[in-house]
Amino acid sequence: MSARAAPSRRRQAGRRLRYLPTGSFPFLLLLLLLCIQLGGGQKKKENLLAEKVEQLMEWSSRRSIFRMNGDKFRKFVKAPPRNYSMIVMFTALQPQRQCSVCRQANEEYQILANSWRYSSAFCNKLFFGMVDYDEGTDVFQQLNMNSAPTFMHFPSKGRPKRADTFDLQRIGFAAEQLAKWIADRTDVHCIVFAMTSGQMWNHIRGPPYAHKNPHNGQVSYIHGSSQAQFVAESHIILVLNAAITMGMVLLNEAATSKGDVGKRRIICLVGLGLVVFFFSFLLSIFRSKYHGYPYSDLDIE
Repeated sequence: MSARAAPSRRRQAGRRLRYLPTGSFPFLLLLLLLCIQLGGGQKKKENLLAEKVEQLMEWSSRRSIFRMNGDKFRKFVKAPPRNYSMIVMFTALQPQRQCSVCRQANEEYQILANSWRYSSAFCNKLFFGMVDYDEGTDVFQQLNMNSAPTFMHFPSKGRPKRADTFDLQRIGFAAEQLAKWIADRTDVHCIVFAMTSGQMWNHIRGPPYAHKNPHNGQVSYIHGSSQAQFVAESHIILVLNAAITMGMVLLNEAATSKGDVGKRRIICLVGLGLVVFFFSFLLSIFRSKYHGYPYSDLDIE
């Protein structure tokens, strides 16, 4: 039975081969070569990306902002492949340019880049670079840029949009404002926390613990301006936020627990008292720093 079936199967296979079109074999061979070439191209792209990221990480380990000429800008910022965002400051820092605004903006940019580089959130998805006019005139010409300083975000995918150019004239160039803009334009939202958290701000800016009035000896623990703060102020805000958080936890416990009704009512009142009192205190501090703020809760002065 099996001996008869074997010739039959060979005859069927022969018939199937005869039914193949004449040009099928060259086509299949071409398709195979194309798949191999595409696979090799993808591997080459991955290796190139890994080399670029490794080089950027090495530069970042030595300094938070690395300077670029035209060749470096085109290789690491403009040319694919890229899976990282790049913030670039276009400036003119040479003394003969006499750009005082460039020097001031550079100080804020250094603060921003340092806070990112030395934070626990640092990763290979965001890098900071700089192009000086005297080192990359061709870059300025390529981008049709005729003013400095200018901050631009180059996304990991696609071309920069209008919002990827920082509105320096309207917002200013404070490091905190730059951090918020970067968080809006990239997927790296933790940079705002790194910049706006009180401890990081104190570490970078180095403000005094408090201020003693030389005339009457009165000590101030809250700075009167929205652009600055004392170390003691950060500690006070931390305690207030902790108390508000505790109040919210107690309110949640009172709402979700299944214990004695009288005990739950007491927990609810305590939690509500913590939230209302300490949030009002926090709001009064906000009003003292942002003069003219119209809203209040319990007017605690």
